[in-house]
Amino acid sequence: MIGLDRDRPLIRLQFTHFAVGTVCLPLCGLLACVVASMYSHFSEATYTHCQVPNYLPSISAAISLTPERYIWRFCVGLHSAPRFLIAFAYFSFYRGHFGGRPVEQLLSGLTLLASLVENSGLLLLTYVASTETYDLHKYGFITFIASSLVHMLLTCRLWQVITRYSGVEERKSYRWKVRLFLFNIAFCLCAGYFFRRHNKFCETGVYTLFAFCEYLVVLSNMAFHMTTYWDFGNKEVMVAVPPEGKRF
Repeated sequence: MIGLDRDRPLIRLQFTHFAVGTVCLPLCGLLACVVASMYSHFSEATYTHCQVPNYLPSISAAISLTPERYIWRFCVGLHSAPRFLIAFAYFSFYRGHFGGRPVEQLLSGLTLLASLVENSGLLLLTYVASTETYDLHKYGFITFIASSLVHMLLTCRLWQVITRYSGVEERKSYRWKVRLFLFNIAFCLCAGYFFRRHNKFCETGVYTLFAFCEYLVVLSNMAFHMTTYWDFGNKEVMVAVPPEGKRF
């Protein structure tokens, strides 16, 4: 039997490809669920308690029907493990940059915590559909949105410091992080306004505006995470067998 070559990695992948694949999983899953729900379950997906005309499904409605819920769960399930890995990669990156700076080290730890909570909230809202346990799904969605905003804010603060001593790619990444963070906040507020207005006045099409703003919130969140493409552009993800004598 041929033994393993311990001098060669089992898997070697550019971090840029890893980042693109990680973001494309929920992106493709979301698009597939929205299209499928509009094509196959339009009435159910756009139904609200007000029973007024509505033209787009909310994300919660789009991922709660069958088979859409299984498409979404499959994509997010595959997406979650790389997201946890990337969160710890950033934490290691920040620790290397902020040695001897206790404030930034504290913010690095809080950023890691916010990222882990964000990913956990995404898993909760994914695997508990709004049609199954609405309150638990709602809390998962609120946790996801709140922790994602905290994560983006802390990340922008850390990259503001990093760009003082960095190059073109880092400054580009920081500028896009700030833009996407502000865009995300703006449409979070818009979504909240339209959701409240819909529940209060039951106007035709207002829930559609809420759903559209919700899409933009989630898409800008994905785009924010896509800035990893610049942050780790020259790095690789490797899976390797440790050499003899270095096993624990």
